[in-house]
Amino acid sequence: MIHETFVASDPKSAYIQAVEKYGNKIELVSAKQLKYDDGQLRCEIQVAIPEAVYIQKTMGDDTPYEKSEEALLIEEIEALKSQLSQMKETLQHDIIDNDTVISEVKALLKRKGIAEAWLDGMINGLAGSPIAEDNRLLVSYLLEEMDEALKEKPEDLSRQKVMMFVGPTGTGKTTTIAKLAARYAYLMDRPYSVALINLDSYKVGAIEQLEHYADIMQIDHVAVENVHGFKDALDHLDSYDIILVDTAGMSPYDTQKLIRTVEYVNSDALKDLEVNLVLPATVKYEDMEDIFTNFSFLNLDSVIITKFDETKHLGTLLNFMLAYDLPMSYFSIGQEVPDDLRVASKEYLLERFIGDIDAG
Repeated sequence: MIHETFVASDPKSAYIQAVEKYGNKIELVSAKQLKYDDGQLRCEIQVAIPEAVYIQKTMGDDTPYEKSEEALLIEEIEALKSQLSQMKETLQHDIIDNDTVISEVKALLKRKGIAEAWLDGMINGLAGSPIAEDNRLLVSYLLEEMDEALKEKPEDLSRQKVMMFVGPTGTGKTTTIAKLAARYAYLMDRPYSVALINLDSYKVGAIEQLEHYADIMQIDHVAVENVHGFKDALDHLDSYDIILVDTAGMSPYDTQKLIRTVEYVNSDALKDLEVNLVLPATVKYEDMEDIFTNFSFLNLDSVIITKFDETKHLGTLLNFMLAYDLPMSYFSIGQEVPDDLRVASKEYLLERFIGDIDAG
Protein backbone atom coordinates (compact mmCIF):
# COMPACT_ATOMS: atom_id res chain seq x y z
CA MET A 1 0.00 0.00 0.00
CA ILE A 2 1.16 3.53 -0.80
CA HIS A 3 0.28 6.43 1.50
CA GLU A 4 -0.70 9.90 0.28
CA THR A 5 -1.89 13.01 2.12
CA PHE A 6 -4.85 15.18 1.10
CA VAL A 7 -5.64 18.62 2.53
CA ALA A 8 -8.95 20.50 2.63
CA SER A 9 -10.94 22.80 4.87
CA ASP A 10 -12.75 19.86 6.48
CA PRO A 11 -12.22 16.04 6.74
CA LYS A 12 -15.08 15.13 4.40
CA SER A 13 -13.79 17.35 1.58
CA ALA A 14 -10.28 15.91 1.92
CA TYR A 15 -11.64 12.38 1.77
CA ILE A 16 -13.75 13.21 -1.31
CA GLN A 17 -10.55 14.45 -3.03
CA ALA A 18 -8.89 11.11 -2.33
CA VAL A 19 -11.87 9.13 -3.65
CA GLU A 20 -12.09 11.25 -6.79
CA LYS A 21 -8.42 10.58 -7.52
CA TYR A 22 -8.10 6.91 -6.59
CA GLY A 23 -11.63 5.49 -6.26
CA ASN A 24 -13.24 3.61 -3.38
CA LYS A 25 -10.49 1.05 -2.77
CA ILE A 26 -8.51 3.42 -0.57
CA GLU A 27 -8.30 3.02 3.23
CA LEU A 28 -8.31 5.89 5.70
CA VAL A 29 -5.12 5.83 7.83
CA SER A 30 -5.30 9.04 9.88
CA ALA A 31 -6.88 12.47 10.06
CA LYS A 32 -5.86 15.62 11.91
CA GLN A 33 -6.44 19.36 11.96
CA LEU A 34 -3.48 21.74 11.65
CA LYS A 35 -3.13 25.50 11.79
CA TYR A 36 -1.20 26.70 8.74
CA ASP A 37 1.10 29.72 8.50
CA ASP A 38 -1.77 31.87 7.25
CA GLY A 39 -3.61 31.19 10.51
CA GLN A 40 -6.30 29.01 8.87
CA LEU A 41 -7.28 25.58 10.22
CA ARG A 42 -7.18 22.81 7.63
CA CYS A 43 -7.69 19.09 7.77
CA GLU A 44 -5.03 16.65 6.61
CA ILE A 45 -6.00 13.04 6.02
CA GLN A 46 -3.69 10.23 5.01
CA VAL A 47 -4.99 7.35 2.92
CA ALA A 48 -3.51 4.01 1.90
CA ILE A 49 -3.75 3.20 -1.82
CA PRO A 50 -3.22 -0.27 -3.36
CA GLU A 51 0.00 -0.17 -5.37
CA ALA A 52 -1.68 -1.32 -8.57
CA VAL A 53 -4.30 1.44 -8.31
CA TYR A 54 -1.60 4.04 -7.57
CA ILE A 55 0.49 3.01 -10.59
CA GLN A 56 -2.55 2.96 -12.86
CA LYS A 57 -3.70 6.43 -11.78
CA THR A 58 -0.26 8.04 -11.85
CA MET A 59 1.31 6.32 -14.86
CA GLY A 60 -1.73 5.26 -16.90
CA ASP A 61 -2.64 1.87 -18.37
CA ASP A 62 -0.59 2.29 -21.54
CA THR A 63 2.74 3.22 -19.94
CA PRO A 64 5.44 1.26 -21.79
CA TYR A 65 7.39 -1.01 -19.50
CA GLU A 66 9.94 -3.56 -20.62
CA LYS A 67 10.74 -6.27 -18.11
CA SER A 68 14.34 -7.39 -17.65
CA GLU A 69 15.42 -11.00 -18.16
CA GLU A 70 15.90 -11.29 -14.41
CA ALA A 71 12.33 -10.11 -13.78
CA LEU A 72 10.96 -12.59 -16.32
CA LEU A 73 12.94 -15.44 -14.71
CA ILE A 74 11.61 -14.53 -11.28
CA GLU A 75 8.06 -14.54 -12.67
CA GLU A 76 8.59 -18.02 -14.16
CA ILE A 77 9.95 -19.34 -10.84
CA GLU A 78 7.02 -17.86 -8.92
CA ALA A 79 4.57 -19.39 -11.40
CA LEU A 80 6.24 -22.78 -10.98
CA LYS A 81 6.09 -22.47 -7.20
CA SER A 82 2.40 -21.64 -7.45
CA GLN A 83 1.72 -24.68 -9.64
CA LEU A 84 3.60 -26.99 -7.23
CA SER A 85 1.72 -25.52 -4.28
CA GLN A 86 -1.62 -26.09 -6.03
CA MET A 87 -0.65 -29.69 -6.83
CA LYS A 88 0.33 -30.30 -3.20
CA GLU A 89 -2.89 -28.70 -1.96
CA THR A 90 -4.99 -30.79 -4.35
CA LEU A 91 -3.24 -33.98 -3.18
CA GLN A 92 -3.81 -33.08 0.48
CA HIS A 93 -7.47 -32.33 -0.20
CA ASP A 94 -7.88 -35.69 -1.95
CA ILE A 95 -6.35 -37.49 1.05
CA ILE A 96 -8.51 -35.56 3.51
CA ASP A 97 -11.71 -35.97 1.49
CA ASN A 98 -11.19 -39.73 1.37
CA ASP A 99 -10.61 -39.89 5.14
CA THR A 100 -14.03 -40.42 6.72
CA VAL A 101 -13.16 -39.10 10.21
CA ILE A 102 -11.45 -35.96 8.91
CA SER A 103 -14.19 -35.21 6.39
CA GLU A 104 -16.91 -35.64 9.05
CA VAL A 105 -15.18 -33.38 11.57
CA LYS A 106 -14.46 -30.77 8.89
CA ALA A 107 -18.07 -30.80 7.74
CA LEU A 108 -19.34 -30.36 11.32
CA LEU A 109 -17.03 -27.45 12.17
CA LYS A 110 -17.69 -25.75 8.84
CA ARG A 111 -21.43 -25.92 9.56
CA LYS A 112 -20.71 -24.30 12.93
CA GLY A 113 -18.90 -21.37 11.26
CA ILE A 114 -15.19 -22.28 11.24
CA ALA A 115 -13.45 -21.44 7.96
CA GLU A 116 -12.27 -24.30 5.76
CA ALA A 117 -8.91 -22.61 5.23
CA TRP A 118 -8.20 -22.59 8.99
CA LEU A 119 -9.31 -26.22 9.33
CA ASP A 120 -7.12 -27.32 6.43
CA GLY A 121 -4.13 -25.55 7.96
CA MET A 122 -4.62 -27.46 11.20
CA ILE A 123 -5.53 -30.84 9.69
CA ASN A 124 -2.98 -31.06 6.85
CA GLY A 125 -0.45 -33.72 7.74
CA LEU A 126 -2.74 -35.53 10.20
CA ALA A 127 -4.13 -38.05 7.69
CA GLY A 128 -3.18 -41.56 8.76
CA SER A 129 -2.20 -40.50 12.28
CA PRO A 130 -3.96 -41.82 15.43
CA ILE A 131 -5.55 -38.37 15.97
CA ALA A 132 -7.33 -38.61 12.62
CA GLU A 133 -8.79 -42.04 13.42
CA ASP A 134 -11.16 -40.88 16.16
CA ASN A 135 -13.74 -38.11 15.81
CA ARG A 136 -13.57 -36.92 19.42
CA LEU A 137 -9.78 -37.03 19.49
CA LEU A 138 -9.59 -34.91 16.34
CA VAL A 139 -12.13 -32.40 17.67
CA SER A 140 -10.18 -32.18 20.94
CA TYR A 141 -6.98 -31.53 18.99
CA LEU A 142 -8.61 -28.72 17.00
CA LEU A 143 -10.07 -27.18 20.18
CA GLU A 144 -6.58 -27.16 21.70
CA GLU A 145 -5.28 -25.36 18.61
CA MET A 146 -8.09 -22.81 18.96
CA ASP A 147 -7.23 -22.32 22.62
CA GLU A 148 -3.60 -21.71 21.67
CA ALA A 149 -4.52 -19.19 18.94
CA LEU A 150 -7.04 -17.08 20.88
CA LYS A 151 -5.73 -14.05 22.77
CA GLU A 152 -6.89 -12.45 26.01
CA LYS A 153 -6.14 -8.96 27.31
CA PRO A 154 -5.64 -9.16 31.08
CA GLU A 155 -7.45 -6.65 33.27
CA ASP A 156 -4.75 -4.22 34.42
CA LEU A 157 -5.76 -1.32 36.67
CA SER A 158 -2.29 -0.63 38.04
CA ARG A 159 -2.03 2.75 36.28
CA GLN A 160 -4.28 5.62 35.28
CA LYS A 161 -5.93 5.05 31.93
CA VAL A 162 -8.37 6.50 29.43
CA MET A 163 -10.56 3.84 27.78
CA MET A 164 -12.43 4.72 24.58
CA PHE A 165 -15.20 2.52 23.20
CA VAL A 166 -15.96 2.44 19.46
CA GLY A 167 -18.22 0.41 17.22
CA PRO A 168 -21.37 0.41 15.12
CA THR A 169 -24.76 1.60 16.33
CA GLY A 170 -26.63 -0.86 18.53
CA THR A 171 -23.66 -2.89 19.78
CA GLY A 172 -24.30 -2.07 23.44
CA LYS A 173 -21.45 0.40 24.01
CA THR A 174 -23.27 2.60 26.54
CA THR A 175 -24.58 -0.32 28.60
CA THR A 176 -21.15 -1.94 28.58
CA ILE A 177 -19.56 1.29 29.79
CA ALA A 178 -22.08 1.45 32.65
CA LYS A 179 -21.21 -2.13 33.62
CA LEU A 180 -17.48 -1.36 33.58
CA ALA A 181 -17.96 1.84 35.58
CA ALA A 182 -19.84 -0.07 38.29
CA ARG A 183 -17.25 -2.84 38.25
CA TYR A 184 -14.30 -0.49 38.69
CA ALA A 185 -16.01 1.76 41.25
CA TYR A 186 -17.70 -0.84 43.46
CA LEU A 187 -16.84 -4.46 42.66
CA MET A 188 -13.02 -4.64 42.70
CA ASP A 189 -10.62 -5.35 45.56
CA ARG A 190 -10.59 -1.59 46.13
CA PRO A 191 -12.76 1.23 44.78
CA TYR A 192 -11.32 3.12 41.80
CA SER A 193 -12.25 6.70 41.00
CA VAL A 194 -14.15 6.59 37.70
CA ALA A 195 -15.43 9.33 35.39
CA LEU A 196 -17.41 9.20 32.16
CA ILE A 197 -17.04 11.31 29.01
CA ASN A 198 -19.69 11.24 26.30
CA LEU A 199 -18.73 12.16 22.73
CA ASP A 200 -22.03 10.97 21.24
CA SER A 201 -23.96 14.07 20.19
CA TYR A 202 -25.67 12.21 17.31
CA LYS A 203 -27.94 9.64 18.95
CA VAL A 204 -31.11 11.00 20.54
CA GLY A 205 -31.02 10.32 24.27
CA ALA A 206 -27.42 9.05 24.26
CA ILE A 207 -26.18 11.70 26.69
CA GLU A 208 -29.21 11.26 28.95
CA GLN A 209 -28.77 7.47 29.06
CA LEU A 210 -25.15 7.63 30.20
CA GLU A 211 -25.94 10.51 32.56
CA HIS A 212 -28.69 8.39 34.13
CA TYR A 213 -26.23 5.58 34.86
CA ALA A 214 -23.71 8.11 36.22
CA ASP A 215 -26.29 9.61 38.59
CA ILE A 216 -27.26 6.19 39.94
CA MET A 217 -23.61 5.28 40.60
CA GLN A 218 -22.68 8.81 41.75
CA ILE A 219 -19.96 9.05 39.11
CA ASP A 220 -18.88 12.25 37.36
CA HIS A 221 -20.15 12.57 33.79
CA VAL A 222 -19.10 15.11 31.14
CA ALA A 223 -20.64 15.55 27.67
CA VAL A 224 -18.44 17.22 25.04
CA GLU A 225 -19.05 18.27 21.44
CA ASN A 226 -15.59 18.82 19.95
CA VAL A 227 -11.90 18.07 20.33
CA HIS A 228 -11.27 21.24 22.33
CA GLY A 229 -14.00 20.27 24.80
CA PHE A 230 -12.52 16.76 24.98
CA LYS A 231 -9.12 18.17 25.96
CA ASP A 232 -10.70 20.38 28.62
CA ALA A 233 -12.64 17.41 30.04
CA LEU A 234 -9.51 15.27 30.22
CA ASP A 235 -7.65 18.07 32.02
CA HIS A 236 -10.54 18.49 34.46
CA LEU A 237 -10.66 14.72 35.18
CA ASP A 238 -6.90 14.22 35.34
CA SER A 239 -6.97 13.01 38.97
CA TYR A 240 -9.28 10.05 38.24
CA ASP A 241 -7.99 6.47 38.05
CA ILE A 242 -10.10 5.51 35.06
CA ILE A 243 -11.87 7.64 32.45
CA LEU A 244 -14.38 5.84 30.20
CA VAL A 245 -15.18 7.52 26.87
CA ASP A 246 -18.37 6.75 24.94
CA THR A 247 -18.31 7.56 21.21
CA ALA A 248 -21.03 7.89 18.61
CA GLY A 249 -22.33 4.62 17.26
CA MET A 250 -21.87 4.65 13.51
CA SER A 251 -21.94 2.62 10.37
CA PRO A 252 -18.42 1.39 9.52
CA TYR A 253 -18.99 3.09 6.14
CA ASP A 254 -19.81 6.52 7.64
CA THR A 255 -16.61 8.32 6.68
CA GLN A 256 -17.48 11.63 8.30
CA LYS A 257 -18.12 10.16 11.76
CA LEU A 258 -15.08 7.89 11.48
CA ILE A 259 -12.86 10.85 10.67
CA ARG A 260 -14.28 12.79 13.59
CA THR A 261 -13.42 9.87 15.90
CA VAL A 262 -9.89 9.88 14.50
CA GLU A 263 -9.57 13.51 15.57
CA TYR A 264 -10.41 12.54 19.15
CA VAL A 265 -8.02 9.55 19.11
CA ASN A 266 -5.18 11.72 17.77
CA SER A 267 -5.77 14.44 20.37
CA ASP A 268 -2.45 15.52 21.89
CA ALA A 269 -4.14 15.72 25.30
CA LEU A 270 -4.33 11.93 25.55
CA LYS A 271 -1.86 9.99 27.67
CA ASP A 272 -2.49 6.25 27.89
CA LEU A 273 -5.44 5.70 25.58
CA GLU A 274 -6.94 2.25 25.10
CA VAL A 275 -9.33 1.90 22.16
CA ASN A 276 -11.81 -0.95 22.56
CA LEU A 277 -13.94 -2.22 19.69
CA VAL A 278 -17.40 -3.27 20.90
CA LEU A 279 -18.60 -6.15 18.72
CA PRO A 280 -21.84 -8.16 19.07
CA ALA A 281 -21.63 -11.96 19.00
CA THR A 282 -24.73 -11.98 16.79
CA VAL A 283 -23.23 -10.28 13.69
CA LYS A 284 -22.57 -12.34 10.57
CA TYR A 285 -18.94 -12.91 9.59
CA GLU A 286 -18.83 -10.58 6.57
CA ASP A 287 -20.09 -7.70 8.72
CA MET A 288 -17.52 -8.51 11.42
CA GLU A 289 -14.79 -8.23 8.80
CA ASP A 290 -16.10 -4.88 7.55
CA ILE A 291 -16.43 -3.54 11.09
CA PHE A 292 -12.88 -4.56 11.98
CA THR A 293 -11.40 -3.26 8.72
CA ASN A 294 -13.03 0.15 8.99
CA PHE A 295 -12.35 0.68 12.70
CA SER A 296 -8.84 -0.83 12.74
CA PHE A 297 -7.14 2.46 11.78
CA LEU A 298 -8.05 3.68 15.31
CA ASN A 299 -5.22 1.42 16.61
CA LEU A 300 -7.51 -0.99 18.46
CA ASP A 301 -6.21 -2.47 21.71
CA SER A 302 -8.90 -5.07 22.32
CA VAL A 303 -12.38 -6.27 21.43
CA ILE A 304 -15.29 -6.35 23.89
CA ILE A 305 -17.87 -8.92 22.81
CA THR A 306 -21.51 -8.21 23.64
CA LYS A 307 -24.88 -9.97 23.27
CA PHE A 308 -23.65 -13.43 24.24
CA ASP A 309 -27.16 -14.00 25.60
CA GLU A 310 -28.76 -13.47 22.18
CA THR A 311 -27.21 -16.44 20.35
CA LYS A 312 -26.29 -20.06 20.97
CA HIS A 313 -24.09 -20.25 17.87
CA LEU A 314 -20.63 -18.80 18.43
CA GLY A 315 -18.70 -20.43 15.58
CA THR A 316 -18.79 -17.27 13.46
CA LEU A 317 -17.43 -15.17 16.34
CA LEU A 318 -14.80 -17.78 17.13
CA ASN A 319 -13.76 -17.89 13.47
CA PHE A 320 -13.37 -14.10 13.49
CA MET A 321 -11.20 -14.20 16.61
CA LEU A 322 -9.00 -16.88 15.02
CA ALA A 323 -8.58 -14.82 11.84
CA TYR A 324 -7.65 -11.47 13.42
CA ASP A 325 -4.82 -10.72 15.83
CA LEU A 326 -6.91 -8.85 18.40
CA PRO A 327 -7.17 -9.82 22.08
CA MET A 328 -10.49 -10.11 23.92
CA SER A 329 -10.91 -8.01 27.07
CA TYR A 330 -14.53 -8.37 28.30
CA PHE A 331 -17.70 -10.35 27.56
CA SER A 332 -21.17 -8.85 28.05
CA ILE A 333 -23.50 -11.78 28.66
CA GLY A 334 -26.82 -10.07 29.42
CA GLN A 335 -28.63 -6.80 30.08
CA GLU A 336 -28.21 -6.51 33.86
CA VAL A 337 -25.91 -3.72 35.08
CA PRO A 338 -23.35 -4.54 36.43
CA ASP A 339 -23.87 -8.30 36.87
CA ASP A 340 -23.81 -9.47 33.25
CA LEU A 341 -20.18 -8.66 32.54
CA ARG A 342 -17.08 -10.84 32.85
CA VAL A 343 -13.41 -10.59 32.04
CA ALA A 344 -12.86 -12.26 28.67
CA SER A 345 -11.88 -15.91 28.87
CA LYS A 346 -11.09 -18.15 25.93
CA GLU A 347 -12.19 -21.11 28.06
CA TYR A 348 -15.68 -19.56 28.38
CA LEU A 349 -15.89 -18.93 24.63
CA LEU A 350 -14.73 -22.45 23.80
CA GLU A 351 -17.11 -24.01 26.34
CA ARG A 352 -20.02 -22.21 24.67
CA PHE A 353 -18.75 -23.38 21.27
CA ILE A 354 -18.38 -26.99 22.50
CA GLY A 355 -22.00 -26.87 23.67
CA ASP A 356 -23.00 -25.88 20.15
CA ILE A 357 -20.90 -28.73 18.69
CA ASP A 358 -22.51 -31.28 21.03
CA ALA A 359 -25.92 -30.02 19.98
CA GLY A 360 -24.86 -30.64 16.39
